[in-house]
Amino acid sequence: MHRYTLALVLLGTVALAGNPERAGQAGATQLLINPYARSSGTGGLNVANTYGIESIITNPAGIALTRRTEFVFSHTRWLVGSDININAFGFAQGFRNGGTLGIAVMAFDMGQFERTTIDNPDGGLGYFSPTILNISVAYAKVFADERIFVGSTLKLIHESIPDAAANGLAFDAGVQYRDKQGKFKLGVALRNVGPQMRYRGEGLSARVNTGGAGSTFTSAMHTPAASFEIPSVLLLGASYRIGLGGETELKAREAAAGGTGGDTDYLFSVIPMVGFYAHSFQNNQLGAGVELRYKNFFMVRGAYLWEPDVTNKEKAQNAFNGLNLGATVELPFRTGENRYSSFGIDYSYRPTYFFNGTHSIGARLYL
Repeated sequence: MHRYTLALVLLGTVALAGNPERAGQAGATQLLINPYARSSGTGGLNVANTYGIESIITNPAGIALTRRTEFVFSHTRWLVGSDININAFGFAQGFRNGGTLGIAVMAFDMGQFERTTIDNPDGGLGYFSPTILNISVAYAKVFADERIFVGSTLKLIHESIPDAAANGLAFDAGVQYRDKQGKFKLGVALRNVGPQMRYRGEGLSARVNTGGAGSTFTSAMHTPAASFEIPSVLLLGASYRIGLGGETELKAREAAAGGTGGDTDYLFSVIPMVGFYAHSFQNNQLGAGVELRYKNFFMVRGAYLWEPDVTNKEKAQNAFNGLNLGATVELPFRTGENRYSSFGIDYSYRPTYFFNGTHSIGARLYL
């Protein structure tokens, strides 16, 4: 019972007040967006039982469960009606020493904006598209007879508009623990730790008349942009897998080790989970969710993230109302003698107070 007590202590160590007075003061807030269809169905509460390259967005320790090769692609229609789309791609390769290397790219399509200037406030100068790009490189390793998993991520952050750009670095680290049966799991992750960022470029310069009245002498004047912090967050989580219908022999056992997080296979499984987000620039969040599995081939999941004023759209600090829903179909196929791989399709939906919710769909290939 001491492990369960530890889980409750971890989840109760940080007050729910958060930092709402700092809301809106951080930059690079796209680092808080989960573009992957599988984990976003639980609102990222699967910090304890996340697995595969998709773990790079919640807890990089879970990448260690990819023992062979994995590819993930996901497309997100962010706040439908805002014309914002997110494409995410991930690749992971396991090694014989128990380590796994992962690379992920997250790119935003913000659409086109009309150019304006002080002299041309009504536009007519053409259009431009902002660029927001995150590139992550992660490494995770298995320790202690496959009961402890440790991972870290280095993220390159790029934002730009014509003649101005900001670049930065961020670091993530995470740990997962599971009991001998692989049922009870704990997870801790610290995300988005890094130096301040600042926009630089010719777009912050202007030609001004410095010779006084009647003078035609001009010189370039540069206005430095204010620096901004990135939104660091601490995640704590726990989960427990309840098997129903007795254990079944899964022929795709090798695929299951990387395809389902190495869990014991049952006919049916129920995985309740709880999690806590300690934010540095907004209200903290406390949530609970559950995933239901049939033979690890079909999964449905849902979760609710609570924070102060989450039910009041006039006072809530984000557009989401707390609910997260998702589903997965995972199919194994033979790729050699006693060797199986798997292909999965994932979907998630997150309703919002404003716009028309967020939809994510993804595909995952484990070889």
